Amino acid sequence: MTASFNLVDSPWVPCVTLRGDTMQLGLLDALLTAHELREIADPSPLVVASIHRLALAVLHRVFGPANRAAWGKLWNTGHWPDAPLRQYFEQWHDRFDLFHPERPFFQAQDERVKPKSVLHLIYSSGNNPTLFSHETDEQALVLSAAEAARALLASQAFHIAGLSGLEEKFTDAPWTRGVIFLAQGETLFQTLALNLIRYPDSEGRIKSTPQDRPVWEADDPFTPEREYPLGYLDYLTWPNVRVRLIPEESPQGLQVRYMTMAPGLRLSADQQDPMKLYWPAKKEGWLFLRFSEEKSQKSLWRSFHTFLALRNPQRRPPVSLDWLASLVDDGWLSHKDRLRYMALGMSNDQAKIYFYRHERFPLPLVYLKRQELVAALEQAINLAEQTADALNWALEVLAQFLLSPDSDQEGARKPDRKQDIRPLVNHWGGTRPYWQDLEPLFWNLVDELPANPEAAIERWKQNLREQAIQALEQIAGTVGTAPEAIKGAVEARRRLFGKLKTILGDVRLRSLTP
Repeated sequence: MTASFNLVDSPWVPCVTLRGDTMQLGLLDALLTAHELREIADPSPLVVASIHRLALAVLHRVFGPANRAAWGKLWNTGHWPDAPLRQYFEQWHDRFDLFHPERPFFQAQDERVKPKSVLHLIYSSGNNPTLFSHETDEQALVLSAAEAARALLASQAFHIAGLSGLEEKFTDAPWTRGVIFLAQGETLFQTLALNLIRYPDSEGRIKSTPQDRPVWEADDPFTPEREYPLGYLDYLTWPNVRVRLIPEESPQGLQVRYMTMAPGLRLSADQQDPMKLYWPAKKEGWLFLRFSEEKSQKSLWRSFHTFLALRNPQRRPPVSLDWLASLVDDGWLSHKDRLRYMALGMSNDQAKIYFYRHERFPLPLVYLKRQELVAALEQAINLAEQTADALNWALEVLAQFLLSPDSDQEGARKPDRKQDIRPLVNHWGGTRPYWQDLEPLFWNLVDELPANPEAAIERWKQNLREQAIQALEQIAGTVGTAPEAIKGAVEARRRLFGKLKTILGDVRLRSLTP
């Protein structure tokens, strides 16, 4: 019997219902019942992002929308129309079979490579860290057909550049680097609709052409040979690797133990993604926001004002934000609505993966209409950065006196800032607790700012004072009560209070008692 696992009908999409139940659905049922589902949910953010990517490719192909009026009609319907989806999947049903003998979904054979463990699809291999499971090269990994489908999608979207054993090298997939932003509504239908930007679009970041199509509609997905997509559908289903899954029968059903894998199309580094945040650099051109291992303390909220800068020519926020702003202008959405955004992706350096992440943050749509509120948020974040610098300086003063109690005296030894002081401050954790404690207070600010900007900023300033002082006192309380520790703590407080007064105004000294 020929192996078959069709993504249209077979359950593989992990979903959470509005009641909180979890289930797996076929792609058609997931779309038709999207208004009854809360979200796509998987332990891997890469899988979550990749399934959204596939769903958007199908919806764009079937529904467009060509303009905001067409989008509004879909939004008001409250669910995806049944007949067009069924008709489309009926037309291309065979192309969604994961194990089709001639045209398996999103796969291509390369006769030059030999079968290897499916572990190498997106799992740990060699020196790479275990990212999606606790399997190792010494263990035989077996995926169910549903797991293999999810791994295949994630690999096409997030595969990392590296050696392939062939003359050609593996190249980064479209979403390997950079934070992917997706608007999120109350249901999966709303989430998909909110990210369904205008299509076709001859002026967007990815310009539409008459040849544009998703990968499963192409007789040969690698023809024409290209570095730039034929349009948005080609981009959303970009064949970054030539994978061929090898199915096996088992008592538990179809499974995948082996596959072949070779490089696919190379995407130009100049191609900008509609779901990423960009800004210009003098030498490098346009840079995009990343999850960074080196700057792991810098959470996404500290770039929130940049994310919302719709009218700043030095910023290119995700295209969906401009789209949502235009929908508010047309009355399809209200400026009083409160959405959420998901930030998904991973931190990696060349072939080394550090971590993957799935963050969520609120987005009151009023910020898309009132850019003065965005400017106020930028002011608030700048004050937080200045306060952090003041705290860091105070901690360096504390470290200096611990290392050399008489360093304020003429002729006394002065500890080296780079070799002596900074390592000690880093050992304490530096400003990390300050930034961590500020994040929930920042989202309170986002909620409060539209109603009363002046009062909200004043509360924010007081929060900055208190968090900076608290962070200093926590560290000062760990260094003991020796004379040099007391002397250092007193001088650190004095320096911090003076800086805070300059940055934030008068400091309430009564709140600074150790």
